[in-house]
Amino acid sequence: MNGAEWLARAMEAEGVEHLFGYPGGCIMPFYDALLGTSLKHVLVRHEQAAALAANGYARHSGKVGVCVATSGPGASNLVTGIADGLLDSVPMVCITGQVSTALLGTDAFQELDVFGMTLPIVKHSYLPRSVNELPQVVHEAFHLARSGRPGPVLIDLPKDVQLANADHLPAPKPIVSPPVANAVPVGLVDALSLIARSKKPVMYGGGGIAIAGATKAFRRFIAATKMPTVLTLRGLGALPADHPQFLGMLGMHGTRAANMAVQESDLLVVVGARFDDRATGKLAEFAPHAKVIHLDADLGEINKLRRADVSVHGQIGNSLNALCAAITRCDEWRDLCAARVEKYRARYDAPGTDIYAPGLLKRLNELAPNAIVSCDVGQHQMWVAQHWGFSDPTHHLTSAGLGTMGFGLPAAMGAQMSNPSAQVICVSGDGSIQMNIQELATIAREKLPIKIVLLDNQALGMVRQWQELFFAERYSAVDLSDNPDFCMIAQAYRIPAMRLSQRADLESTLAEFLAIDGPALLHVAIDQKANVWPLVPPNHSNAQMLDDPIDSKEVTDAVPT
Repeated sequence: MNGAEWLARAMEAEGVEHLFGYPGGCIMPFYDALLGTSLKHVLVRHEQAAALAANGYARHSGKVGVCVATSGPGASNLVTGIADGLLDSVPMVCITGQVSTALLGTDAFQELDVFGMTLPIVKHSYLPRSVNELPQVVHEAFHLARSGRPGPVLIDLPKDVQLANADHLPAPKPIVSPPVANAVPVGLVDALSLIARSKKPVMYGGGGIAIAGATKAFRRFIAATKMPTVLTLRGLGALPADHPQFLGMLGMHGTRAANMAVQESDLLVVVGARFDDRATGKLAEFAPHAKVIHLDADLGEINKLRRADVSVHGQIGNSLNALCAAITRCDEWRDLCAARVEKYRARYDAPGTDIYAPGLLKRLNELAPNAIVSCDVGQHQMWVAQHWGFSDPTHHLTSAGLGTMGFGLPAAMGAQMSNPSAQVICVSGDGSIQMNIQELATIAREKLPIKIVLLDNQALGMVRQWQELFFAERYSAVDLSDNPDFCMIAQAYRIPAMRLSQRADLESTLAEFLAIDGPALLHVAIDQKANVWPLVPPNHSNAQMLDDPIDSKEVTDAVPT
């Protein structure tokens, strides 16, 4: 047994079932070792897609996602997907080939300092120089990826280490980590006191809830306290969209009810969120009257951007369970927040006969209520967040921290591989889909029944919207009017494709589209001038929301700033 074969057996022992990658010279021994194992390797068509597919696999399943690439450009092509995993706290182990140890530092063919290159975007990097290091490296890599605040770990594996004799190494087996003690975190008594004294409390939940496996505890807390709740982009689904206490997403493209509640609140209970600038708007004016209770597993997030009056560091689920004893006295506040949800509920009666993207997505959600939705980045990403009613946070795959165009298709592949019987829908735009459109080949080869909804406005929509609103309509490098025929491209990959451009055809087309057995693409033509509303302008308070100028509803409530 050589080192590469030992590594393959170690992955089996760690519970790895799927890995995504692309072979090459310095990783070839590992690819040879995969033959005869139980590991299912998915051949992508670009290494970035390998990292993003492992990323999507981990986001949905909660397991460690694994991607593989060769040295040099293979490794550097993984970087975007690795960085995406770091910013969104996704457990990943990334394996790259490297030149033999004797050639390190000699500018050998396809040699890059991958260890140094990835240090800022991983929890840890390893460069084993002896086969004897493999047992410790592999165990630590998987443990670090999934423990604490999850994230990506890199193993840069020299070719001679892969080929070295490993007969003397112990049989691969996962080392069971000791359970984390269920100690009561410091701060809970003070937190209970603050909640009891508050008159306008708001729960502000983020992606850390699902990452910690604390969704049930979070829902128990809301049921016990009936506290009005807002969620971040990554937190959507932690509370079902139709829950009576849910006010919507907060932030730049959040709901008016959510942003008004936060700005007027006297207490924010922040759980697994990091005060991201897209959520807070102008930080100095964010929730100006509120005290803050901050619950997080990562001590580095507490007091990083907003000082917490009470910090509760530790397992989020344990902390929330303890806080279920909280007493709230906010009936009038709760009723006001609920009334605003109704008053500012999104409308779908847009004029005209063309496809109205929010209405399309709302209807698609109704027809596929349990679908896993993987988004690319842009206007369509925000429309999905606003108009798709998620009831499970693992069903919403979106690149929140890094905002990676090209995320949608490979992340959908990863989710589908982790859950073959699930309905997976990728919502993309005409800009984003061309970042990794080659993965249609992977979808076709693996017969993944992913449904791709492509919203085509022949522009880089979000950039165009900002140039319209904040750059005096000086449009620069956003024109995509020379787009290819996306249906023909899909059909060239042997994937059925359909077109939709008129609202009158929406019902019949969606029904036919969803009924297709296997993968399919729906090309949807939408108005280039369609914008995402509401919108908080950059460097403004969340109280200063812009609405669609053609919306007939009048905004009369004033929010103190």
